[in-house]
Amino acid sequence: MTTPNRALIVVDVQQEYFAGPLEIQYPSVDDSLARVAEAIDAASAAGIPVVVFQHTSGEGSPVFDPSTEAFALHPEIEGRRRSDWKSITKQYSSVFADTDLLDWLHENSLDTVTLVGYMTNNCILASAAGAEAVGITAEVLSDATGAISLGNDAGHVDAETVHRTLMALLDSNFAAVATTKGWTTAVSAGQPLAASNLPESATAGAARFPRG
Repeated sequence: MTTPNRALIVVDVQQEYFAGPLEIQYPSVDDSLARVAEAIDAASAAGIPVVVFQHTSGEGSPVFDPSTEAFALHPEIEGRRRSDWKSITKQYSSVFADTDLLDWLHENSLDTVTLVGYMTNNCILASAAGAEAVGITAEVLSDATGAISLGNDAGHVDAETVHRTLMALLDSNFAAVATTKGWTTAVSAGQPLAASNLPESATAGAARFPRG
């Protein structure tokens, strides 16, 4: 079993997600923030490099305006910042889109990204799916990420259903999904996370929810 060369990718843990319509709802924002901080501390102790992202929609935008306080990282994250962290500002959902992350991963011989932060239903989803296309293994920590409830012409879905559904979807093909505790255990053992795949997930799903 090959030991992963990991980077912890802290995605958009900005004040924008702690109040207002984008406030993370499931897992609760306080609980998920605590797990993000736990993952950062575990990565630092294990010598895993940390990359911290902040999203911008440009000045004057209703959300993620870099001239506002809502753009800032949460103090729990900012207070942990170290000089060796890599900081990136992004404008698209995926951490790989129009950033130098992939080049930096290659330069540092890193083959696995562990995604924590927000939101499950946007940047975590896009980043995990984007990793496959560039040959990088993705991990997602289910309790160190979070979703919001959604409503539009296609339907209305509560945050817990959004989050749980996307965790199952990601683990079926795009990323290995685990809790922060499970990940820290794997890190200590120098092991990859166990992941499902589409045939296994389809078989288990059909057994649980048979047709007709």
